[in-house]
Amino acid sequence: MLKNLLAYIKEEGVAEQLYHSLVGVEVEEHRIDSKGKLSQLPYPDNLGSRKYHPYLQSDFSESMNELITDPNPNIGGVLNQLDTLQTVLYRSIADEEYIWPLSMPPALTSEDTDFIKAHFGRPAYQKYRDYLTEKYGVSHKIVTGVHVNFSISEPVVNRLYTHYEDQFKSLVEFKNALYLQLAQNIVLHRWLITYLFGASPITEKGYLNDVVPTLVDHPVRSIRNSIYGYVNNPEDHVDTTMYSSLNHYIDTITKAVDDGRLYSPMEFYGPVRFRGQGNLKDYRTKGVSYLELRILDNTPFTPNGISRHAMYFLKFFLMYMLVTPVDPTNLKQDLAQSFDDNNQVALEAPDQPTFKMAEGIKIFDELLAMAKSLHAHSEQLQALDDFSEVITHPELTASAMLLPHIKDHSLMAFGVNIAKKWKALRLNNPTLLPAMANLTVATQRLIFHAIRLGIRYYMVRDEDGEELLMLTYDNVTQVVYSNKIGDQDPVKYLYDLFPEIEKVAFEAK
Repeated sequence: MLKNLLAYIKEEGVAEQLYHSLVGVEVEEHRIDSKGKLSQLPYPDNLGSRKYHPYLQSDFSESMNELITDPNPNIGGVLNQLDTLQTVLYRSIADEEYIWPLSMPPALTSEDTDFIKAHFGRPAYQKYRDYLTEKYGVSHKIVTGVHVNFSISEPVVNRLYTHYEDQFKSLVEFKNALYLQLAQNIVLHRWLITYLFGASPITEKGYLNDVVPTLVDHPVRSIRNSIYGYVNNPEDHVDTTMYSSLNHYIDTITKAVDDGRLYSPMEFYGPVRFRGQGNLKDYRTKGVSYLELRILDNTPFTPNGISRHAMYFLKFFLMYMLVTPVDPTNLKQDLAQSFDDNNQVALEAPDQPTFKMAEGIKIFDELLAMAKSLHAHSEQLQALDDFSEVITHPELTASAMLLPHIKDHSLMAFGVNIAKKWKALRLNNPTLLPAMANLTVATQRLIFHAIRLGIRYYMVRDEDGEELLMLTYDNVTQVVYSNKIGDQDPVKYLYDLFPEIEKVAFEAK
C-alpha cells in the first residue's frame, strides 16, 4: 500500500508541480439536422483525412464526431484548445447541420439505424465496426461522452519514488502503483462523478428498442452511466473487479480477447483505462503513461460539453484520489459493490438526495482540507466549494436542471434549440477563433486551416518574447513568427510548408 503520499508531497514541496500534471479531453458529439435527426450528410470533406488527423475524428457512425485536445498542464489551455477545435468543426459542417448537445442520442427510427449501418467511411475499421453492430446494435454504440486524460507529472513521480525505493524494484513499478491506486479510487468513487455530472435523465425513442423506458419509469441522473448505458455485456466477464491489480487488469482483458469475448482491448468500456502502451503486456515493463477517465456525460449547459469549473474540480479530485490509500482487505468485493452503488446513483431521481450523500459530504470535507493544506489556487478552492454545495442540493445537478425541459417524455425540442443556440453563438462571433482573439487575424486564419488539414499547432514565445507558431505534420516541424504571417492564402502557405499533406489531406477518410 502507498502510505503517506500526501505527507511526502508536502515534504518534497511538489504540490505546485502536481497541479501542473497534464490533462486533456476527448469530446464525442453528433451532427444533426434542423429537426434533430442524426445527420445523413457525409463526414465534412473540408477536414483532413481521419487516417492521421490528430484533433478531429469520427467514431461508430459518420455523424459522431470526436474532438481531441493535446495534453496541457493548464486547464485554461485545454479548454481554449477545445473551444478552438469546436469552432473549426462548427465552421466546417454544412449550413443545415448542428451539434447535438446531449450524451443520449436523439430519437431514432429504423431508417436511421439502417442508414448508419450502411454508411461508414473508415475502411480500416469496417470489420471491427460490423462486429460491434452485430453484438451491441446501433443505438448502444452512438451514446456520446467526455473523456478526461490525466498524467501525473514526471518530476513528482521521481521525487516521490525516493521515499518508496525499498518497496518497489524500479521506478516503472512505482509509477504503475500510483496509477493503479488512482484508477482503483476512481472506480470506487465513480458514483460521485455520476452524481455531480450525470446529464442523461431519459432516452429518446428508438434507444435499445425502447427497453429502457419500460424498465425505468422516471427520469434519472445518468442513463449513460447505468447498466443501460455504455457498458460491456455481463457475459464478457470484464467487470470492475479486474482493477484489483494491474496484472489482473492485463490478464482479464487479454484472456477475454484470446477467448473471443472481446474483439480487442478497445472493446473494454470500463470507467477507467490505463493508457500509453500499444500492447497491454508492455505496461508491466514500460509503465502506464496516463489514465483515461470515461465517466462524464456531455453537458448541454456549456457550448463545449464540459465546463471550466468541472475541469478544475476534476483535476483536484484526481489528485485526492491519487493520495487516498486503498484498503486491500476486501478490495474485490469493494470494487464489485462500487459498480452496484454507481448504478443505484445513476438510476436515482435527479432532484432527490442520493443515498450516498453522507459519504459525499465526508469526501468534500477531506477535499477542502487537503486543498487548504496544499495552498490550492483560488479557482480550485472555488470549484471545490461550489460542488460541495451540489452534494447536498441535488436540484443543482445537471440532470435535475434538465427536468423542466422534458416535454412529452422527450428532450428533443430542448436539444435542437440548444444546438441552434450554440451554432449561432459561434458563427455570429466577429472573431474567427474567439479563444485566440489575442492573435492577429492572419495567425488565426493559418491556425484554423492547419487544424482543418490535421497539422498540429503550438503557440510559444522565443527568448525575446516574440510569439512563435510551431506547426507539425508527419514528424516535420516548421516555425513561423506570428507577426510575420501575411495575408497570403493560408492553405497554399501550409501546402508550401508541408508539400506531402497536399497529396493526402483529402484522400479517403
